[in-house]
Amino acid sequence: MTRLTIGSRGSDLALYQANFIRSILEREHGCEVEIRIIKTAGDKIDNVSFEQMEGKGFFTKELEDALLAREIDLAVHSLKDLMTSMPTGLKLGAVGYRADRRELLLIRKESVSGDGLLPVRAGGVIGTSAARRKGQVAFHNPSLKVADLRGNVPTRVAKLREGKYDAILLASAGVTRLNLDLSDLQVIALDPEQFLPAPAQGILGIQIRDNDPRVGSVISKLGSAAAMREAMLERGLLARFDSGCSLPLGVFSEVRGDQLRLKAALATRDGDQWTGMKRTDITGTDVDGVISEAYDALQGSPVCPA
Repeated sequence: MTRLTIGSRGSDLALYQANFIRSILEREHGCEVEIRIIKTAGDKIDNVSFEQMEGKGFFTKELEDALLAREIDLAVHSLKDLMTSMPTGLKLGAVGYRADRRELLLIRKESVSGDGLLPVRAGGVIGTSAARRKGQVAFHNPSLKVADLRGNVPTRVAKLREGKYDAILLASAGVTRLNLDLSDLQVIALDPEQFLPAPAQGILGIQIRDNDPRVGSVISKLGSAAAMREAMLERGLLARFDSGCSLPLGVFSEVRGDQLRLKAALATRDGDQWTGMKRTDITGTDVDGVISEAYDALQGSPVCPA
């Protein structure tokens, strides 16, 4: 029997994901699995915007360190949290189990107003700390005020209920996996081709050592080829920008046999002011070719604050 230790953050969502993979390993592959909780820098810092933290390993570094030190055998990540470049000695062993990639708009019922993509009262406060979401909110409903929102998913929902915001934006995958009761709120699942998700949103990534055949042989049986290709498209475009700041990039991909599609939107700004949105929609059969075309269409935009 193969014995494995999964490293996980301690949030409800992270533990759900770790236990999900644990159940597959135990039920389908006869493994004996334990979960070890590891606190990351992102869990300890509560006064910094996600916009300043995204893409910098704040939620993954300590897990990666534990992998390299052989304290754990694998780490289960929300793939959108994982940097596109990894430390030497680590790799993605499996990618898959994509949940609903859409964004959820949660609105206090007294703050619902009008139609449109973001039907929140004019001048209302919408909570998010992601640059990608901020840029798209400014594009679709410039009347809204954006305020930073931190905390795990239940904490963010609680802040909405307390009246600190009129509405908040969350990834549908996290809400679905936690099976939260949101019956007291107006819940709108946003069209992912209009309000584009983060690269690899809703996909799980299983990180392992690249020189560990005992673990690799088991983990290679997990995930799916289709999710891997979607992740390659979405994360591949993100990697091309090699941005030193949080990139306000939304993506939507489709894989149908040999046919690939990559739709992307990149918000532009001048200093702290959002100025517009560059968009592209590319189809093809070659992953690198589709990524290159999308990148060429979007590059040249000022994406970081001056």
